[in-house]
Amino acid sequence: MRRLFALLLLTAALGLALAAAWMQPMPPAPPVPPQPIIGQIDHILIEKSARRMQLFQNGQPVRSYRIALGFSPAGDKTRQGDGRTPEGHFRIDRRNAASAYHLSLGLDYPHPADRARAAASGTDPGGDIFIHGQPNALPDGFRAKGDWTAGCIAVTNAEMREIWAATPTGTTVEIRP
Repeated sequence: MRRLFALLLLTAALGLALAAAWMQPMPPAPPVPPQPIIGQIDHILIEKSARRMQLFQNGQPVRSYRIALGFSPAGDKTRQGDGRTPEGHFRIDRRNAASAYHLSLGLDYPHPADRARAAASGTDPGGDIFIHGQPNALPDGFRAKGDWTAGCIAVTNAEMREIWAATPTGTTVEIRP
């Protein structure tokens, strides 16, 4: 009886080894490309600590992107050259198709309170904060590593084309820490 049991175990082990040699795991299914954004978005949420930007239509998120920020992203922007991305509520107030970065959507920063705070400390509040693609000198399809902007929000060029097409002037933007 023991020999029969040992023979069965050996046969089962050999069968499993042969099955493993013949069977390969199925490759993962290719990612399903997202459906195109139909119409315009009405809000952008940027979460600095998560390095995430979400686009919203009718209060529902329709797209999420991984982002790069200013080279010193912790905290709110207080002055020109601090490398920080401002925090708060803004609007898209301009569009620049001829930017030094692949397309750009400008934010209405600084606000009067930002200007007053900077004036009180004898500094310039900075400005020209944009959502944009990669530097034009970088080949399309490449992405600069890490947080590299002077305070802007950067995505890939393909993502920026999608955002550009769906984002009208006046769109609200919330930037959270």
